[in-house]
Formats: sequence, C-alpha cells, structure tokens
Amino acid sequence: MALIEVREITKVYRLGDIDLRALCAVSLGIEKGEFIAIMGPSGSGKSTFMNILGCLDKPTSGTYMLEGTDVSGLGRDELAAIRNRKIGFVFQGFNLLPRTSAIENVELPMLYDGIAASERRKKAAESLRIVGLEGRENHHPSQLSGGQQQRVAIARALVNSAPIILADEPTGNLDTKTSLEIMELFERLNRESDITIILITHEADIAAHSRRIIKFVDGCIVSDGPVIKS
Repeated sequence: MALIEVREITKVYRLGDIDLRALCAVSLGIEKGEFIAIMGPSGSGKSTFMNILGCLDKPTSGTYMLEGTDVSGLGRDELAAIRNRKIGFVFQGFNLLPRTSAIENVELPMLYDGIAASERRKKAAESLRIVGLEGRENHHPSQLSGGQQQRVAIARALVNSAPIILADEPTGNLDTKTSLEIMELFERLNRESDITIILITHEADIAAHSRRIIKFVDGCIVSDGPVIKS
C-alpha cells in the first residue's frame, strides 16, 4: 500500500462567473521513504497540489488516500489532527514566532496533544540536536542566521515524529552555501530516518538532491521520473 495515493484529483476555484481549474485529474502514488521534488512554473498547480497533500485544502473531486485512509472528505478537526501527527511543514519564510526561543518554537506542535511540559522540552531539544542546533535552544530567531532559522523550522516539523515533511521552497530565502547545507540535511533525514520528503522548488540544482522529480504545467503532471545522479 502506498503512503500517499491520489486518484483523479481536480481543484476548481470559483472566481465570480469564472471557474479556474487549478488541478486537472491528477493521479499518482508516493511510497514511504521517497524524496520527491515538485517543479513547474508559477500557476502550474504545484502549490495547490501541495496544499491538498498537507490537508490544508480539499480537492473539488477525486480521492486522496493517506496511509490507506481517504482524507479528502474529512472534517476540519480530523484534518487538523492529521496535520499535527502525520505531516511536518517547512516554509520559505520559516514561520517562527519572533519573541519565542528556538526550543519553544519547536515545542508548538506538541501543545495541541497535551504532552507534559518536561516531555515537550526533552523532545524539542532532541529535534534541535538532530538538525545541528544543540546549544542554540534559547536563542530567539533574531539571534539566528537564516539557515539556523530554517533548521529550527525543520526541527519543529520533526518533533511529532511525522512520517512526511512537506517543504515549500525551503531554500528560497537562503544563499547558495546555506541552501546546500539545508538540502544535505533533508537528504540525511530521508536516508537515516526514512522520512518521506516532498518539496516544491523552482531550482533544478535543488531538485537534483531529490530522487524523483514531478513536473506540473497548467494543472497537469507532464513528467514524473527518477533523478539521474551523475
């Protein structure tokens, strides 16, 4: 059974009297432990597709199976629970609380599960250690470089042991050297922890760190294949 299977997913937005079709009968499967890059020009549907995978939006039609459960028809609370336990999110803008320490930012996903404060602190510290930020737990975002802030965001995505990380342009605000470090971290997490990673990127050199590239154009998948490593 595939970790993720989408069947004939469409997404149509109603804009006044106009229907805007963002996804056109998209079907694909994703196995546990894959590392996938999603590419395509602006308006191609890749972000809409990512939002559906992340249970942030629902398809207009079609089915989305996550670990064998059809999540496309679930309610708001059920989708929120899935997001918290099964999916870690990493965004281009880091999305850290500016007046909150690194370790407190990482603890946030656990607040919804009623985990005791001591256990939250222990798990958050371990997540920061995994991403190479041991000793920086009490630093605020303004005291950290862009790369370090993204590592905090990755630690936050890891802290609930979610099997999937969705990363939307995770290197978009980073310089070339720091981008390489972040991609090497993703590769290590995928290789050593068998975490399924799905990222959106416009950059071919970033996509080359993945093992499979899916390209969207006009809401449709136009290519889907393995990365050829040199």
